[in-house]
Amino acid sequence: MEPVALVVDKLKAFLKSGEDFVTGLIRRGENSARHNPIEILKRLQREAFADLMKLRDRQDKVERFLTFYRASKQGPFREDGTRVRGEVDLMGTFLLMDDLDQQGFDAISRGGIRTGIVSRLIFEATIRQKDFLEAEFIAGHHSQSYSGDVLQRPLSLAKVCYTANVTDWFTMVAIPMGARCRDVAVSTNPSAYQEKGLTDFSCYGPPLLHQYGGSAIGLMVRRLNAVASLAQFVAGHPSTVGFRHCFSTFVQIICQLPRSTKLSLFGLHQVSKFGGQVSLGSLTMPLGILKHRKPSETSIEPSALPLDQNMEACLSSGSVALMLESELDESMSIRGSVQLKNSDPRNLQWAVTMSDSPEDEMGWGLSLSGMIQDTMSCDHFQVEAFIKFNLGERFALQPGLVYLMDGSNQMPALVFRSTWSL
Repeated sequence: MEPVALVVDKLKAFLKSGEDFVTGLIRRGENSARHNPIEILKRLQREAFADLMKLRDRQDKVERFLTFYRASKQGPFREDGTRVRGEVDLMGTFLLMDDLDQQGFDAISRGGIRTGIVSRLIFEATIRQKDFLEAEFIAGHHSQSYSGDVLQRPLSLAKVCYTANVTDWFTMVAIPMGARCRDVAVSTNPSAYQEKGLTDFSCYGPPLLHQYGGSAIGLMVRRLNAVASLAQFVAGHPSTVGFRHCFSTFVQIICQLPRSTKLSLFGLHQVSKFGGQVSLGSLTMPLGILKHRKPSETSIEPSALPLDQNMEACLSSGSVALMLESELDESMSIRGSVQLKNSDPRNLQWAVTMSDSPEDEMGWGLSLSGMIQDTMSCDHFQVEAFIKFNLGERFALQPGLVYLMDGSNQMPALVFRSTWSL
């Protein structure tokens, strides 16, 4: 038995030594792999990726928490702050003549020269990154006309406008108060409405763009070579014969022509309805659906009734305007406009303006305008010329000369205008 036991012991020792040899080979392979630079880089990359994923998860949790907190605490105006812009506009006139009669006052009034000082504060807020809310406050002391009316206005809210950019080519505008046609019109030059002439005739666009309409809602559509705008206005005004409601429809179409030339067509249709001596407010309109009338034994013609008793008296009017503008270079432009009232060539207003308005240099402007009314004695023609000095980025001085010809009246005037932006 001893030889058998000896053989078994030797076999066990051989197996043990073989196992130790294999284990040593494996350990040496692992140690060599650990010291291999490529394996070290792969291991570090795996560890860094795992750490980055953990950090990203924590960042997502923090962003979700902040979004919820802002939505619950700050409301819809959390994305951008409210921007404030201010402007002080001062205008004075020196009439180069000895004496004025009533016809002279009326001629200057039709010339659209308004003197005085007007201050504006405009608050703009961005909502949902694409919509804008604007509130404008105005205070001033300026002449409404040279017939003696002076408008003294404390700081008060003049306009509220909400613009919703639904898509890149479709925009909706809602103006609860202080709406004008230019607020719902599409301007091919964003800074065009900021240009200030010496009179109302040299302002941008035909006169109907600057008419007040009360409350308005409008739609704007922009395509590649054409732009269209449609708006509806509602306003209420007290008058000597009762409270008057005015409904206006505004239409604008712009066509892009070659060589930076644009052709604009405007239309404004107004319907005024007198609602009696009781003022119900600008947005309260009696439709007369449930109105009961007592039968009368004698028939009375509506024209025989006083105007304050005729509850359904309506007046309708309309204006059509055409404007052609062209950009000669980056700062120089020329434009001309013609406006007809009630499609009557005897009631026409026209203007041709050429201006050069660089931002940091001296600018100038020249305007020829006129007006034809029903009677030939009311023909009006005027020439304006001015030089604009930009003194820094916020102050501008604009002296100029205006020459009026209204029927048989002729009068020159020196006009000075200064604008200070805040």
